[in-house]
Amino acid sequence: MMEVFGFISFDSIVMSAITCLAIREVMLAFLPDRIAGPGGWLIDTSSD
Repeated sequence: MMEVFGFISFDSIVMSAITCLAIREVMLAFLPDRIAGPGGWLIDTSSD
């Protein structure tokens, strides 16, 4: 099991996080508000 974790580096974790954030921002920019926006069912950006 430890050999699986040997392939995971800090750089790969950071790149995965940056990729997820970039995909989220693209979704917020291009999807309608009912899907990704204030009150959206996929990404809710309201501060309730």
